[in-house]
Amino acid sequence: MEATVALAGNPNSGKTTLFNALTGARQHVGNYPGVTVEKKEGSCSHNGNQLHIVDLPGTYSLTAYSIEEVVARDFLISQKPEVVIDIVDASNLERNLYLAVQFLEMGVPLVLSLNMIDVARQRGIEVDAKRLSELLGVPAVPTIARSGRGKDDLLAAAVLKVKEGRKPDPLVISYGDDLDLALAEMEGRIRAQSFLTNLYPARWVALKFLEGDAQILEKGRKLNPELASSLEKTVHKVTDHLAKTLDTEPEALISDHRYGYIHALLKQGVIQRQYNQNRLYASDTIDRFLTHRLLGPIIMLLVVMGLYKFTFTYSEMPVAWVEGFFGWLGDLAAAHLPEGLFKSLVLSGIIDGVGGVMGFVPLIMFMFFGISILEDSGYLARVAYMLDRVFRIFGLHGNSVMAYIVSGGIAGGCAVPGVMATRTLRSPKERLATLLTAPFMNCGAKLPVFALLIAAFFAENEAGIMFAITIIAWAGALLAAKLLRSTVVKGPATPFVMELPPYRIPTFKGLCIHTWERTWQYIKKAGTVILGIAIILWAMMTFPSLSDSRAAEFERQRIAIAAEAPTATVQKPGSAQEDTGLSAAAQQLQDRLEAVDHAEAEAGLRYSVAGRIGTALESVTRLAGFDWRTNIALLGGFAAKEVVVSTLGTAYSLGEVDPEQSEPLSERLANSPEWSPLVAWSLIIFTIFYAPCFVTVVCIVRESGSWKWGAFSVTFNTAVAYVLAAGVYQIGTFLGGS
Repeated sequence: MEATVALAGNPNSGKTTLFNALTGARQHVGNYPGVTVEKKEGSCSHNGNQLHIVDLPGTYSLTAYSIEEVVARDFLISQKPEVVIDIVDASNLERNLYLAVQFLEMGVPLVLSLNMIDVARQRGIEVDAKRLSELLGVPAVPTIARSGRGKDDLLAAAVLKVKEGRKPDPLVISYGDDLDLALAEMEGRIRAQSFLTNLYPARWVALKFLEGDAQILEKGRKLNPELASSLEKTVHKVTDHLAKTLDTEPEALISDHRYGYIHALLKQGVIQRQYNQNRLYASDTIDRFLTHRLLGPIIMLLVVMGLYKFTFTYSEMPVAWVEGFFGWLGDLAAAHLPEGLFKSLVLSGIIDGVGGVMGFVPLIMFMFFGISILEDSGYLARVAYMLDRVFRIFGLHGNSVMAYIVSGGIAGGCAVPGVMATRTLRSPKERLATLLTAPFMNCGAKLPVFALLIAAFFAENEAGIMFAITIIAWAGALLAAKLLRSTVVKGPATPFVMELPPYRIPTFKGLCIHTWERTWQYIKKAGTVILGIAIILWAMMTFPSLSDSRAAEFERQRIAIAAEAPTATVQKPGSAQEDTGLSAAAQQLQDRLEAVDHAEAEAGLRYSVAGRIGTALESVTRLAGFDWRTNIALLGGFAAKEVVVSTLGTAYSLGEVDPEQSEPLSERLANSPEWSPLVAWSLIIFTIFYAPCFVTVVCIVRESGSWKWGAFSVTFNTAVAYVLAAGVYQIGTFLGGS
């Protein structure tokens, strides 16, 4: 037998843990068609029966308030899985059964997984699974997803449910006289005209009209506008009556009666408490300190600092291994490939391009591992809870916090997983505002730029300047979010209702699966895109090459200098010239030859596509203190911010510059008449805010579902960066800054 089994449940109910326990490595991750909600699928077998497991998005309800709820409901209707396993937290049964009741009202074939039964017992709660099964008319199986206990019994119940093949009758709950009368009237008209009944039970459609479900209303208006209008008039009439008599709305009354039904059901011997239910449990005791008004934020900062300390400390050696591998690969290619454009492409375009990104993979992996620990343990919910009040002032949401932190809220991180982290936001408007501003954070790719400029102009106060840069990034991101939420992504704020799950010790298997899933997405998205951008950037800085006449002119200069060389250079042992291996005259001639080489490289760079663009932009960027060479470096930064340092080195005729070894370039900038502390501050401000790297833009497009938001991010961020940088430079110049 083959069957499709859908896993459903509230967030933090252990649904993903159970999915991992059932499918193991036999799973793959994608997106549902047309939306960015993650779709997980896998397979398992039980007594010769093959089961296709689909992990639905975590949701508290089946009313279309969020994209996750719409996706879960649409899957049930369009794919019609043979059985749905609803994972409920046995220690919070009353709240978790709210979703199960809605499944039953839809007439979905259901099996209950009473998960975390061990946590319930620790809290003094005994759940009679057999009694619950009798009252609801569906199998109820105690499970502990973390250890895999009960999963075989759960699969057996699901297989038995499939083999029964009987479509259950929808559950009918009384919602009081007012609503029951309206429901009966609406249900009769819906059934008489077969209005959406090919998809949903008639009573369920009537309930959705009373709840104001946007998706069902839209479908109804398209299918039968006249009947839909008639049903909505009935809803308005009932709504007015309830407002006058009970000071409530149909949606609230429906919710109250569902919880009343659940409460009455549990009182019939389903739950027995061994001791006072009001006692403080372990999680509550811990939260007295971790979410304390004063201690909470301090502990939160220490935890986040610990996360980054863990990430950068333990990823240092693996990062060195990866960098060493690509260094060895580059040396191997340099030794065996003939001179020419192909060698330049392989070394500069492919090996350096991919190697620069892949060098971050160990760091990304350790970061995700640390975040998975915080996530699976239940602490991230507390972080969002504490910062929600601050973020709401700027039109954001408590769930926006981790997107900022992952993107580099404390110097480091990466905007790609930060943008992906916005999937936890339920409101499309708040999600969009978050993913558009998260790239303002100081990702790890910006750090070499900051390190270069601080070393050149602010070496006496490095820590203070870096702290100031961090504060500027946070302030700018929050103010930009406020601007966006007041204009282009205007919309009402959504209530921040987040369950504070009990603290748990994460399982190593679960941590590894979560870490690998996210790291693999980073490798696929970042590695492939950066490879293409690196090749494009290499081509822009290589072509067109200098004309033959210009190249011949530089060659004539070299010949003329070589002709001046002394016929012999005698060097006495122990002489001052012995340190360089050249006489003073020969050293002078070599310096002149190198100057010609540098001049030719600069001319070639200015003549290239990138050089021409940089020169063309100079009339505008001079307002911010940037010359044509800085413009080329910033063009490279559109691909990846760490490219700015190496491109600056090339632009200033210093050859290839390793971002990790930037002292020679910092000295050159410090001594250049084109540079000053004011120009450095202008470039720092511009680097913080200007367009995200191309990989992040692609990620923004994927997460927002439209290229227009990727283009908006590039345009808006660069415009903000330019205005701020020009403002800093012009005000500084007016005040006498050099």
